[in-house]
Amino acid sequence: MQQLLDTAEKIRTMEIRGAGRIAVAAAGALRDYVKDLQVSSFEEFETKVAEASRILVETRPTAVSLPNAVKLAGRYDASTIEEAREQIIASANEFIERAEKALDTIAEIGAKRLKDGDVVMTHCNSHAAIAIIKAAHKQGKNIRVYATESRPRRQGFITIRELNDAGVPTTLIVDSAVRLTMKEVDVVIVGADSITANGALVNKIGTSQLALAAKEARVNFISAAETYKFHPKTVMGDMIEIEDRSPDEVIDPEIMEKLPNVKVSNPAFDVTPAEYIDLIVTDAGAFPPAMAFVVIRDYLGLDLLEN
Repeated sequence: MQQLLDTAEKIRTMEIRGAGRIAVAAAGALRDYVKDLQVSSFEEFETKVAEASRILVETRPTAVSLPNAVKLAGRYDASTIEEAREQIIASANEFIERAEKALDTIAEIGAKRLKDGDVVMTHCNSHAAIAIIKAAHKQGKNIRVYATESRPRRQGFITIRELNDAGVPTTLIVDSAVRLTMKEVDVVIVGADSITANGALVNKIGTSQLALAAKEARVNFISAAETYKFHPKTVMGDMIEIEDRSPDEVIDPEIMEKLPNVKVSNPAFDVTPAEYIDLIVTDAGAFPPAMAFVVIRDYLGLDLLEN
């Protein structure tokens, strides 16, 4: 259990971050936990697996990749401990393999949307978005990138390192420079933490700012997302909880102690309406936001709605 708790803490504190990385880490943690789980009855096995799943899911409330990964990785239909153990291990391995292949598929599909000479803007640190940019660069397309700082955690610094190492010319900009810089951009590519049944995008705070600026400038706005980032429960009207993180990420606690009349709001995500999104590139193909329900139904599975 300690290894699972360590993974949960790394997800909670954002040592492990990014919806895709969180999903793979959670699936692996559940698999490894089940491998070594020693119990005296099948009922105890079910209870402990359910508790482990709950611990993982509760670490980050917004990114649906986490509960989807835990649900898919934890699937079993057995009546004995060993059968259930083997099925969970197989389910988790299948999910991790699928997640790894998904990035390659997204990169291949998304790179077709980029032309030689395109200037791309990206936000935060999305494996899927970066995979598309790298794939286009490897194809010999002359791609340039504007990457936002992505405050307050500055995930953009990870992005510029990855693009630099791949040989992609990249310019780092502060978040507030998005609208000014958009006039030089041909396409915006961002990742996704969750996509709702109506095609709305939940992603790193500031994403909706990019989408609004892109709409005004008539620049295509693309989200790159594995199918497990689509949110099945939104089909039934469930709302996605927007995580509010610690003020310490924004301002030094010692400074706040001297400002008794000030409070800090630090939402980690925002929602971009479907009408500001031109295309969602997934491992199942490229779709307009209006087809989000089809992706949930046919590729992810409405059975994830079950508790």
